[in-house]
Amino acid sequence: MRAKWIAAGAVLLVPLFVPVAAYAGPGNPSGGAYVPPEGRAVNTSRPDRVVGNGTPASCTSKAVVAAVAKGGVITFNCGPRPVVIRMTATAKVRNTSARVVLDGGGKVTLSGMGKRRILYMNTCDKSLMWTTSHCDNQAQPQLVLQNLTFADGNSTGERAEGGGGGAVFVRGGRVKVVNSRFIRNRCDSTGPDLGGAAIRVLNQYRNLPVYVVGSTFGGAAGQGGVCSNGGALSGIGVSWTILNSVFSYNKAIGRGANPAKGGTPGGGSGGAIYADGNLFHIKIAGSVIQNNTAREGGGAIFFVSNNRTGTLRIEKSRLRNNPSAGFETAGYPGIFFLGAGKPQIAASTVR
Repeated sequence: MRAKWIAAGAVLLVPLFVPVAAYAGPGNPSGGAYVPPEGRAVNTSRPDRVVGNGTPASCTSKAVVAAVAKGGVITFNCGPRPVVIRMTATAKVRNTSARVVLDGGGKVTLSGMGKRRILYMNTCDKSLMWTTSHCDNQAQPQLVLQNLTFADGNSTGERAEGGGGGAVFVRGGRVKVVNSRFIRNRCDSTGPDLGGAAIRVLNQYRNLPVYVVGSTFGGAAGQGGVCSNGGALSGIGVSWTILNSVFSYNKAIGRGANPAKGGTPGGGSGGAIYADGNLFHIKIAGSVIQNNTAREGGGAIFFVSNNRTGTLRIEKSRLRNNPSAGFETAGYPGIFFLGAGKPQIAASTVR
């Protein structure tokens, strides 16, 4: 019942952006990949905080920023219809919060208005409090984003921690994304290693994976993310488990790859996903990755494990029409892979 309700809410949201036919709800509902308990949406029936008092006007950027700063389970009461909350400031997670859950109920869009990043969490940012002596490897905060749309985030010019993360930037703790949509997000257009128009993640606790479940990045022409690298996702040394999701019409537009070729600013890899570092693992199951582009390498996925220990597994998924204008791994259209052995492909189409 809940899944059907979320889909209905998402359809109502569509007139704000594109024709109804373009959307049927976030993610790939026919993906069929098993979602383990740690990858599922959390129960928000007893919230710690509620943004809004039942009217659209009560759901403001100021209220979202304040709720995120206080932490806990956060839901929205903005009235019966879908609402767009125009963020006039970036919401920042305080590192003293054990958990921050944002649940939009399938009716809330947080918009950066093309001017700013929407959400920021960084356990190594002293302005948000240091809570351990090992900020790059701590279990908390745990950030959960579910039943939300993140639109028009823009982190261009935000070069702290390497930049990127047009809609969401996370360093440290844990982050999970469920039943959500990311559209028209941006980050810097050049740079050899920055990326993630939708999400940039660094230093997850004990290298446990970031779960991305039942979510859509782009979804229609003109709705995808655009960044130097990673038109949707970017991580350095970060493992990802991506289940029943859709990535389409995202673009990596940098020029010169990584390391940057002489006379170029660098970038242009990973039309949908950019992953770099040493030991990390990516699993993609029940997902569709199509119509993404990279000016350099990996129209769909750029995967470089510098010490060749990382693994990439794709199962029950469809990758197609993800052109790499510069380079890709022979036999794996749309993928550039340097890791342990070869990409593991099972019951999937890659063309």
